[in-house]
Amino acid sequence: MTPTRSDSPDRRPVILAVDDDPQVLRAIRRDLRRAYSARYRILAAGSPGDAEKVLSELAGRGEEPALLVSDQRMPGGSGVDFLRGSMTLFPDARRVLLTAYADTEAAIAAINEARLDHYLMKPWEPPEERFYPVLDDLLNDWQASKAEHWQGIRVFGQRFSPDTHAVRDFLTRHLVPFRFTDVDREPDSVAGLLPPVVEFPDGERLASPELPELAARLGLTTVAERRAYDLVIVGAGPAGLAAAVYGASEGLSTIAIDREAPGGQAGTSSRIENYLGFPAGLSGGDLARRAAAQARRLGAEILAPQEVAALRVEGAVKVLTLTDGTEITAQALILATGVSYNRLDVPGAAALEGAGLYYGAASTEAMSCAGQTVCVIGGANSAGQAAMYFAKYADRVIMLVRGASLEARMSTYLIEQIRAVPTIEVRPGTRVLGMNGGGRLESVTVSGPDGEETLPAEAAVTFIGASPCTGWLPGDIELDEHGFVVTGGEGRALLESTVPGVFAAGDTRSGAMRRVASAVGEGAMAVAFVHEYLAAP
Repeated sequence: MTPTRSDSPDRRPVILAVDDDPQVLRAIRRDLRRAYSARYRILAAGSPGDAEKVLSELAGRGEEPALLVSDQRMPGGSGVDFLRGSMTLFPDARRVLLTAYADTEAAIAAINEARLDHYLMKPWEPPEERFYPVLDDLLNDWQASKAEHWQGIRVFGQRFSPDTHAVRDFLTRHLVPFRFTDVDREPDSVAGLLPPVVEFPDGERLASPELPELAARLGLTTVAERRAYDLVIVGAGPAGLAAAVYGASEGLSTIAIDREAPGGQAGTSSRIENYLGFPAGLSGGDLARRAAAQARRLGAEILAPQEVAALRVEGAVKVLTLTDGTEITAQALILATGVSYNRLDVPGAAALEGAGLYYGAASTEAMSCAGQTVCVIGGANSAGQAAMYFAKYADRVIMLVRGASLEARMSTYLIEQIRAVPTIEVRPGTRVLGMNGGGRLESVTVSGPDGEETLPAEAAVTFIGASPCTGWLPGDIELDEHGFVVTGGEGRALLESTVPGVFAAGDTRSGAMRRVASAVGEGAMAVAFVHEYLAAP
């Protein structure tokens, strides 16, 4: 079958369907047009070869597909082979495989081989239940990830400026799409203003904005709607967002407060692949976006960026003072402040932070590292996920691991993926001695099994452990020797701190498992304990 396409200059993103059975292809195209033709251009191809020609034409015109939907068994080649090959031209497209029941093992294998996002078994009737919900999620994720589909916000700044990095990271963490222009390459783009410069759709420009000023201009919620709540949650990572969802859904007036953005440390993860119910994995940003939207839909407030400066307890009431001086009260409080990445304590690191040295900033900086060498420092899952993500863009990724091997702290599935990527080099038994560069990172000095050496690198991302964000808590809340909140024991509920009605969930809690799934579970469980506490005499 000849690929169908429009000869008009239609710039809508493309959904491409591939199937060798004309009847099935007509059904796919019919269902896709019914739901998506207003926003997407629906193309169809009757073989992998025809589909590859369509992709080549799109690439030649500077267009790209949002979604590829391919049958598995076709005479001209398998759907898995086609989807795998499409990664070279369009790594960001979402990929769906259509399978018969007998092909499910091939589909599961393709999750790793072809970065498959989902597989659907034929037939998918009714599409309203079995087809559209899956595609809606994938297309929403794609839209959220593409700078071309933004609301007009542009950032002009220097690639290796800490101030520019702070603005870009802020927008990324808050899931605000933007386009970045490096003023070193286009010096006339800022017209004499001091970068970074943020340009809004109405033409207004903010030069060197403070983050609170930027938050206000973006319309982010930083002021509470009321002064008294049943439940206040400090922190909006996975534990805090789960608590917000369950608290609001069960009738508690609920507010979650985060000093940075919804998602917490997990929100910076490029890919989470061991979270239940997402066989193809999802990014931390996607998880944060979905969870925050769910919490708000159920009635929870989310303040971000906003920070709690102090806590005092007056009888049964918990009084929280925010950094803007306002106070709110809670009948019950959940501490879900999570952890922050430890800073690298070596010569040159402080001066180069934000200028080539980054902490958990894979999603912000990865695309800027095309054709470059990147060092990923650390040997746990976060470092492994970052290495895989940077390998999509950088020419070379070097993992610097202090331990003897990755097996000590990294999940097996991730180790296998890393070993399958030829551009990722793992250096076990290696310590970082220094960061070098004049105004921007140029090289990393390390000590390894073969002695000391200096590695040329344009960027380095570190994942060398984390510390709890508990320094603001009053002394009557007991912390362990590392600063994590002690819970349970002495007649207290499992997640209750030494102050009645104050609970802890997720990474901030002493003895926590440090996994996204366990943090979500603890956030939900903490709300159950809140109900018990509020119902007690």
